[in-house]
Amino acid sequence: MLLKLRRFTFLVMVLLFGCNENQPQLKPLSDNAVILAFGDSLTYGIGAATGQSYPEVLSQLTGHSVVNAGISGEISAEGLQRLATLLNKHQPELLILMHGANDILRKLPLQTMRANIEKMLQLAQERKIQVLMVGVPKFNLFALNSAPLYAEVAASYQVPIELEVLPEILSQRDLKSDTVHPNQAGYQLMAERIFVLLQTSGAL
Repeated sequence: MLLKLRRFTFLVMVLLFGCNENQPQLKPLSDNAVILAFGDSLTYGIGAATGQSYPEVLSQLTGHSVVNAGISGEISAEGLQRLATLLNKHQPELLILMHGANDILRKLPLQTMRANIEKMLQLAQERKIQVLMVGVPKFNLFALNSAPLYAEVAASYQVPIELEVLPEILSQRDLKSDTVHPNQAGYQLMAERIFVLLQTSGAL
């Protein structure tokens, strides 16, 4: 009950004040728009039962088709290699980009990861596909903030970004299945936050 109350209170606050956060605005999605959720295990839904990943929950919230294009264990270089094919196949109006967690876990060069994420954004923007980003924190006991490069890239490419939800989930035992993955409640919260950002940024 307390968890549900906390979520409800947060959603109300974001709906009231989210428009003042100066997030870049998106164009409204068409009624039959496809959303492509792209990433690694955080997108795939490791830690939750079948049907409870954030893309599936987000599809229920938005009424849009949300393609789950998450691959567990994938690093950003591998994601970059497969993104163009998926964009061409699904023709999404919106790309939700949450990548780089495995680069961080494996301590791969962050500048390389940043370059890969920027190239992913470029692939989408070349195709006139809108993008929303989700920041990933460094995974440790004090994972309270998304890695700074995510906010920097989002600002550079003028795309809205959710920076708080993953650090919040990974700092609360009741929202995660292990040290680096949400559980069902965590993925539900992630979907809700992305849904609110889609609303406040004008996509819905």
